[in-house]
Amino acid sequence: MFKRLDLSPTGKHRVYILTVLGTLACIALAFVLDGYSFESGRWQLPVRWYNNILIPLIVAPPFFYLLLSKLRELSLAHRELLTIASTDPLTNCLNRRAFTALVDGYLSKFDDSAERGQGALFVLDVDHFKAVNDKYGHDCGDEALILIADTIKANVREPDLVARLGGEEFAVFLPGLDEGKAIQAAERIRLAVRRLPHMPKGESHPLSLSIGGVTFEPPANFQDLYQYADQRLYVAKRAGRDRIDITARRDPGARAQMLSN
Repeated sequence: MFKRLDLSPTGKHRVYILTVLGTLACIALAFVLDGYSFESGRWQLPVRWYNNILIPLIVAPPFFYLLLSKLRELSLAHRELLTIASTDPLTNCLNRRAFTALVDGYLSKFDDSAERGQGALFVLDVDHFKAVNDKYGHDCGDEALILIADTIKANVREPDLVARLGGEEFAVFLPGLDEGKAIQAAERIRLAVRRLPHMPKGESHPLSLSIGGVTFEPPANFQDLYQYADQRLYVAKRAGRDRIDITARRDPGARAQMLSN
């Protein structure tokens, strides 16, 4: 039962519980002030003790409920503004600025811990996306981007970060993955997009992704990782698209590459 209570600043349960606690505090304070004698320095039960219960019960609940409800509304509005500021409005992925900040924030925590701080960064580009816009229109293009974004998010783990960097370019940050698992994750995303039933205006139009990626161990920063991944994306696209190319940053000469037709 208690696990379901939402006591965060945006939770309704917080309003109800604090309203009850505030009312009880008012009742207790009324008893203390009404029953204490400053002349004798003693406290005794007031003659009309029931007034110390009735009056706070009438006045305090509406006051606390309205006050706490307004504070909750402010917290909800603040959270919504933060979401808008950090989210791409079309795909509901992180935008570039928020993604960069979150990745750099993660990396800065593990500069001295290669074991815990390893991971992977992918840059993904929709193949021949201009053809979708030119043939079917930008509305269908937007629908394709939403479909791809949802597919990417459905094929990563909960702690992974997915962003739309702009246009038809996406990025995924996968903390804690080694090189082998990163290749598997990239291939899983690629195949999932390739299998999408994309039917703009009733016509079948297959979608595909080219994915460039880099695995790393600390120290690292977003800009360096992005440059590595973007270089591998260029290699994947030049090799024919609809494929992945993953490199290990810790050893530029040892590259794990998988090309899929």
